Amino acid sequence: MLISEILDRAAITPRVSAPNKRQALAVIADIAARNFGLDADEVVEALVEREQAGSTGVGHGVAVPHARIEGLTRMRGIFLRLEHPIDFGAVDDQPVDLIFALLSPAQGQGGAEHLRSLARVSRVLRQGDLREQLRQARTADAIHVLLAQEARPTAA
Repeated sequence: MLISEILDRAAITPRVSAPNKRQALAVIADIAARNFGLDADEVVEALVEREQAGSTGVGHGVAVPHARIEGLTRMRGIFLRLEHPIDFGAVDDQPVDLIFALLSPAQGQGGAEHLRSLARVSRVLRQGDLREQLRQARTADAIHVLLAQEARPTAA
């Protein structure tokens, strides 16, 4: 699974103003509703419920919120870059400004794919130079190119 297969340019927002975690999750839900035909309230509820189980702030200013969503037919990604970092309860206590949300189908083979996608996104966003490039990118196209390029498997 490549990031470019789950992340559409229309689901990337390079400048988001959200004062707290719940507002950032609401922005993700709105993007999911607009781009994937989902119910925004159901998406935000699923994301909030998952956050209550434990923060998805993975460190270095990155969060990877995720949830399984009824009505979704395939794995989808949403990327936000926040104008001002917010407290996300991250493992390193650092505020978050880069958010890559993963939404997967509630039923079917989505479980294994969900875990593989989480692992890939986390691995890609562990790269410090990529995080800095994402912070400097000004457009959704530029962010998409960076994530798609970095997500390609390398030949051994």
